Amino acid sequence: MADLQRTVDELAARLGRPLLLEDRVQRVVAYSEQSGAMDDIRRDSILRRHTAPEVRQWLRAAGIHEAVAPLRTPGAPHLSLLPRVCVPVRHADGLLGFLWFIDAGPAMSDAHVDEAAAAAPALALALYHESLASGLASHRELEAVTGLLLGERDAARQLIEAGAFPQAQPVTVQVARPRADEPDDALRLGLEQGLLALRRRLGGHHPLHLVRFDHAVLLTAGPPVSPDELHAAMPVPVVVGVGRPRPVLAAAAESYREARHAAEVTARVPGLGRTAEWARLGVYRMLTQLPDQELHPGLEGLLADAQYLPLLETLETYLDLAGSAVATSRALRLHRTSLYYRLQRVEELARTDLKDGGERLALHLSLKMARLSGRYLPRDSHSSS
Repeated sequence: MADLQRTVDELAARLGRPLLLEDRVQRVVAYSEQSGAMDDIRRDSILRRHTAPEVRQWLRAAGIHEAVAPLRTPGAPHLSLLPRVCVPVRHADGLLGFLWFIDAGPAMSDAHVDEAAAAAPALALALYHESLASGLASHRELEAVTGLLLGERDAARQLIEAGAFPQAQPVTVQVARPRADEPDDALRLGLEQGLLALRRRLGGHHPLHLVRFDHAVLLTAGPPVSPDELHAAMPVPVVVGVGRPRPVLAAAAESYREARHAAEVTARVPGLGRTAEWARLGVYRMLTQLPDQELHPGLEGLLADAQYLPLLETLETYLDLAGSAVATSRALRLHRTSLYYRLQRVEELARTDLKDGGERLALHLSLKMARLSGRYLPRDSHSSS
């Protein structure tokens, strides 16, 4: 698969335009980084790893299955389809797939079409060898990785037997979650492109990836890869959660669950920064495992009124610093008298006693749970516990 992707990337670089390679039933096998003119059909093909039935029917009617030389296919406005150049990929007179270029913005020159046609035999040979050697095309990899993250142990066997992942190395899962509130197809396409480029750079780690509705997943073998690599590859700001390494690929689902929880916590608790490792989440690691619980009853009124936000911030910092008035005054740059006044107000309004260890624990956990639920949004985070 690496040789096939390298051939696709090199051809796209020579021609200066993006391309997409499909197998003979028009399932996406490989594609270059996408730039320039693009339509919904190209975007959907990359995201879904196959071409929509109505588009396949239109292109079949244009003669792509009978073509033995490059063919320019017309656009179809009713399908949101731009004109294309189709280069059939054949081996020993058998059709193995199609090499596609969008023939717009600007149109493809005859010289470039001839150069693409000259590359088709090498792509055909790579496709043929890939199908014999691995038995796992890219669409099958997508299915296998999806099953792996759902805990299907047979999926690990498929990936290992196909040579996509080494049998004797540990696996670590990282999850990148965009900070954008509403994920869409364009965002998912960007995540897909970023992960594809990252996989080429991390070839020695045997990377696998998957893009889901609201997050991207990266699996790597051997020593964990720095999350900075994932941040750098993403087209938009993301938070990254890192699961603990697991000794075998079949246990990747456990690392994935941890990485996804860590990313969710990081998105909700800005004080953690842009990356969080599950093993270092502290109290949040335990809180994510709890079902929704009622908070300390005394905090409900304070959380409901914005005027009490300074009191909540003071209380959280005080509890984070183990009840040290000196450390809290220093952290908040607050005079000791003002600190004592605020804590006294908290006791009055919340009907609590900060000298009671049980009350302090309940208040502390409630504040952290309120952060996770979004009910408590401090202006500045003083702690990453």
